Amino acid sequence: MPISASWRAGAAGLALAAATLSALGPGVGNALGQERPESILPPGFGDTPAPRATQPPRSAPTAAAGPAPSATPTPSPTGFVQPLPSATASPVPGASPTATPAPTPAPTIDPAVLAEYEMPASARRSLALVGPAGPREGAMAADAFGNADGQYLEQLMRRLSAPLPSRWLSILLRRTLAAQVTTPPGVNGADFAAERAWLLVRMGEADAARAVVQSVDTANYTPKLYQVALNALLATGDPAGLCPLAAGAVRATHERGWFMAQAMCAGLSGDQRLAKQLTATARRQQVASGIDLQLAQKVMGAGPDGGQAVSIEWDSVDQLTMWRIGLALATGVSLPDTLLETVGPQVTCWLALSPSVPLPARIAPAEAAAAQGVLSNAALVDFYGAVAESDDEGAAGNAVAQDLRTAYRGNTTEDRLKALRSIWGGDAVRPAYARLVLTAHAAARIRPANELAEADRLIASMLSAGLDRTAARWRSKVTPGSDGWAMLELADPDAGERLSYSDLASYSGSGDAAVKQRLLFAGLAGLGRLAPDDVERAATTLDVRIGATNVWTKALDRAVRDQQPGTVALLAAMGMQTGSWKGVPPAALFRIVSALRAVGLGGEARMIAAEAIARA
Repeated sequence: MPISASWRAGAAGLALAAATLSALGPGVGNALGQERPESILPPGFGDTPAPRATQPPRSAPTAAAGPAPSATPTPSPTGFVQPLPSATASPVPGASPTATPAPTPAPTIDPAVLAEYEMPASARRSLALVGPAGPREGAMAADAFGNADGQYLEQLMRRLSAPLPSRWLSILLRRTLAAQVTTPPGVNGADFAAERAWLLVRMGEADAARAVVQSVDTANYTPKLYQVALNALLATGDPAGLCPLAAGAVRATHERGWFMAQAMCAGLSGDQRLAKQLTATARRQQVASGIDLQLAQKVMGAGPDGGQAVSIEWDSVDQLTMWRIGLALATGVSLPDTLLETVGPQVTCWLALSPSVPLPARIAPAEAAAAQGVLSNAALVDFYGAVAESDDEGAAGNAVAQDLRTAYRGNTTEDRLKALRSIWGGDAVRPAYARLVLTAHAAARIRPANELAEADRLIASMLSAGLDRTAARWRSKVTPGSDGWAMLELADPDAGERLSYSDLASYSGSGDAAVKQRLLFAGLAGLGRLAPDDVERAATTLDVRIGATNVWTKALDRAVRDQQPGTVALLAAMGMQTGSWKGVPPAALFRIVSALRAVGLGGEARMIAAEAIARA
């Protein structure tokens, strides 16, 4: 494609992305109408420097690198941690590059020979296919984005507000972003990986974000990927993971965070002389001070012959930053509850994944992460198993762990049901969704019975973990018009008959019946489980305008027509920019479910539709 045509295609993609966002309504515009993602944390990341041009990616060094940095390089006065990737795209392989300075020839060793020793050609990974997971690991296929314009996809990712209200859509989005996918046209493969990883960080998926940035060879890193890698590795509490990148990152970005990473890595490797020298330079040039420097020194002290006993006091700190959270997690320093209350829900998921956080302090984060889709049912059960085996018999969560054991191994059905009711919080309380996730497989052990009061919760619990066929055994046992009946009508993979309008009208459900009836209609219509005449009648009666079109619906239709499940997943998430299920427009749910089903994601469509009934 000529350069001019490629530019026009990219511009058209960006225009479509902007129009797609504006079509989602004023409430969504507030969250998305920004050039960069909504901040995860309070201010404190430092000022964002002006975008710098990115050098073309290198599959292998073809010329000698510049001189190695001195032991005390001069850090940049820009922000201490740069959380946002630069909006400036890196050159795309094959495009006409801009003029670059002539490389300095190596004085002694042929760079091509040196490159072979550093990384043989057989071990290098192409930027044409980037990602840590394939279909065998549950991720999307390599062609998930088809021929969609890369700049358009990057704009969608950048403007998507996370976390999402839907556990199942969050899981689908993780499978999309962490997949080993073909780099779409119009973007650099490393930059595209950076956008994917940055969205995963904002979703709370720190481990998946780290896997994405580490799926790119260090020789191919761009300034944008260096910036995101710093944040992804801090979110996992892994400063040692910065070490292979630090030298190149300092040269490419001049960010203060990377300068301090060099000091920490020197300490971790046992070179305490260099670590102290770099620390002195950082203090003298005001690269870092106060608690930021103290946390870095605590990391250095963990290396051989560290010899530094650093006490961390939070009294003078009024905000958390990615740097402070990441190094606190790395060194086992407790984060004050008062400061954690000021950060977004993403940080809660990072805490849930951190082994440095004590078990009692991880209970609430682990449940929040499970409700969000970051932790699976099996992971949450294993977590409570660890709580039960801990030495502290009076630890918080121990009672829940014991009830969970009874729910699985109780001698009678009544014993198991009693334990489940206790975990859910009693009959008069609507259970937290995380507790339904926790009990999914225990609920599956309850034999279906007529007029069982816990039927709705048992079904919702099983479906939270995708146990659709197990839940379908209750079809003949649930009360028509109940929540359990509605969820099974949506989730049953073998449902063959369409419902009538009278069936839909009979649904009352629990909670806000009007909202849930609209969501049930949207789900049934999107799954094709209502007759066309009944769809039109219900749409009019319930005032759900499923036939309305806008730029977002047209973009969904285009992605469906082109069979791009990855693009559909992104657009589906764009249509769910709200804090809770009650804020999801039924018409948007209809479009999401219908589009997912049309690109072969029928299982996910059914689970999302059923989740709407369980959580609205």
